[in-house]
Amino acid sequence: MEIEIIAKALKELGHPTRLAIFKRLVKSGHQGIAVGAVQEELGIPGSTLSHHLSSLASAGLITQRREGRVLFCVAEYAQLQTVIGYLQDECCADAQD
Repeated sequence: MEIEIIAKALKELGHPTRLAIFKRLVKSGHQGIAVGAVQEELGIPGSTLSHHLSSLASAGLITQRREGRVLFCVAEYAQLQTVIGYLQDECCADAQD
C-alpha cells in the first residue's frame, strides 16, 4: 500500500474526536451504527460529527449506508488491518540476534 494512503489514515486517526468516533464504530461490528446513536453517545454536535465522518470516509476507514432515513456508519476493518500491517510488516527487520 502506498505510504500516502497510510499517512492519510493515520492523520485522520490522529485527531482525538475522530479516534473516539472510529473506536465506537469498530466496537459496533460489521452491522455498523446509526449516526444519531454515535452523536448521542459521544455528545458531538451534528455538523461536527458530519465533518469528522467525512474525513474518516475520505481515508477509507469507514463506509456509510442509508436505510430509509437512517444513515449507518461501518468501520472498514480491512483498511484498519492494512494500516496496522504496514506498521508491523518490518518489525525487528534490522534487529541483530
